Amino acid sequence: MHRSDRMSEINRRALIGSLAAAPLVVAARAPSSPVATTRHGRVRGTIERNVLAFRGIRYGADAAPRRFQRALPPAPWQGIADATRYGPAAPQTRPEEQTSEDCLFLNVWTPALDKGRRPVMVYLHGGAHAHGSGSDPLYDGGNLVRRGDVVVVTLNHRLAALGYAYLAQLGGPAESGNAGNLDIILALQWVRDNIAGFGGDPARVMIFGQSGGGAKVVTLMAMAEARPLFHAAATMSGQHVTAAGPNHATARAQAWMTRAGAADVATLARLPIGQLVEAMAMTDPLEGKGEISFTSTLDHHVLTRHPFVPDAPREAAHIPLIIGNTHDETALWIEKTLRAGDTTWDNLPDRLARQMVKDLAPDHVIARYRQLYPDRTPGQILLAASTAGRSWPGHLIQAEERARIGAPTWMYQLDFPCPDAGGILGAFHTLDIPLVFDNVDAPGARTGVSTEARRLAGMMADAFIALARTGDPNGGALPRWPHFELTQRPTMIFDRDVRIEHDPRREERLLFAVAPYIKPGG
Repeated sequence: MHRSDRMSEINRRALIGSLAAAPLVVAARAPSSPVATTRHGRVRGTIERNVLAFRGIRYGADAAPRRFQRALPPAPWQGIADATRYGPAAPQTRPEEQTSEDCLFLNVWTPALDKGRRPVMVYLHGGAHAHGSGSDPLYDGGNLVRRGDVVVVTLNHRLAALGYAYLAQLGGPAESGNAGNLDIILALQWVRDNIAGFGGDPARVMIFGQSGGGAKVVTLMAMAEARPLFHAAATMSGQHVTAAGPNHATARAQAWMTRAGAADVATLARLPIGQLVEAMAMTDPLEGKGEISFTSTLDHHVLTRHPFVPDAPREAAHIPLIIGNTHDETALWIEKTLRAGDTTWDNLPDRLARQMVKDLAPDHVIARYRQLYPDRTPGQILLAASTAGRSWPGHLIQAEERARIGAPTWMYQLDFPCPDAGGILGAFHTLDIPLVFDNVDAPGARTGVSTEARRLAGMMADAFIALARTGDPNGGALPRWPHFELTQRPTMIFDRDVRIEHDPRREERLLFAVAPYIKPGG
């Protein structure tokens, strides 16, 4: 996933800063506040429109003393810990909320502290493995709880170099290239051991995530240690097919270590965190653009295979999976260009070449698009072809490989357009988040609050809730959603008119199918 998918819309992140919390402290007694018991101690939350919310529950010990290593569970505490504010996010470049290496906190929304044994929906945030947190207002679980009688969990974990710098070949810990994923596993173990006390069912845990979070979902499906901890999954625009290879990951780690001014890993582990974060802003040494990229690594240790190469993991074939993408993914990254409206037939080839991942000649691609869509403008072809040549192929590979092993898989495409700028942005990357969470009123949603948007949000939320509850997204007002298979390629189109299409955008798919999909810098 390109690191620019960090969802850095300032208008919604501005709210988060006011929600960030210091490490847990003993809370003052409040008779109307709910108190839950975990294996490590009691926590006090709040009640928000009849939903019990617990923010900033510690699931891991301070990670700073074990930098680059597997984190440990928290030490037990006495008294009642405050769980009314979000915990700090992981250290990251350009943070928009409080950060700390002591960042292993999660948040729980639940209808009641009873023995309800409700489905549990655990969300993994996006941000290209480098940015973000579980505190975004779009991820508030309250509406899902009210709508579906479920328990919702979001979480923070180590990011960027602190979570994914592969130091094993440089004398560092063997697990360093996947420390962030091991944090997620620790959080899922917390869910297994504690969620019954929050009214949840540890035998019905669904993980879902968008963009980098979706990539983590499919990576966890390829990790033997993670698979027993969840029972259903959904990846939203998480088009990872491969993890980082160990040699490229080592090259990046070495470059970052040099930029940070450390001669060896032992020195790196002792440097001030600010010095490490400053070095993480360096240009990626393999791609020659953007920040240095750290992501899940094929380390032959905790991650022993790529998520979808050479195939879908048969060990995860029993886990039902939703695979989703948006019709106009790349509009998030080329929004300024689309708004400017200055793409012409002359500059289109160069602009498209900079956006495509698949290695096809841009003039060949443009000529075919002009045949397929003779009425489209250069800007519209830029959006369509960049999406089909960059962000869509990974999703197709995931669905195809799952179909080849007969694993229960459902594919969707979000076509519902953002109303901004007269709809020229289409359904861009991240637009499905507020719909799945039924949070179209939340800051930064960008879906609008029309009757159509609210209806669509309800249908998407209900489908995800159904997957968590039964292992099948079908039911309610949704048209029958068949398993994805290679003959007809049935895909749920989420739009004003929710429907099944067979092999949507077939000609675009075939155009790009002649070239392999290779993750940039992987």
